[in-house]
Amino acid sequence: MAIIINLDVMMAMRKKGLTELAGEIDITLANLSILKNNKAKAVRLSTLNEICKALECQPGDILQYVEDEEGDSHGTEQ
Repeated sequence: MAIIINLDVMMAMRKKGLTELAGEIDITLANLSILKNNKAKAVRLSTLNEICKALECQPGDILQYVEDEEGDSHGTEQ
């Protein structure tokens, strides 16, 4: 995967737990956990907006582009 979601890092920096953040941004624990564990295939911009608002950060603090490894053209997980 070329886009890494560093939500867990930002949550730790802001000292916010999964349950607290899920309640603030009105998302299920299951869906937030998928994002936090870098298992998501997509994220809605409205969700990203709410996460950034709650964590007082920029999208670039959460999303990171990493070059795919040689021969990894199918987007397999790292």
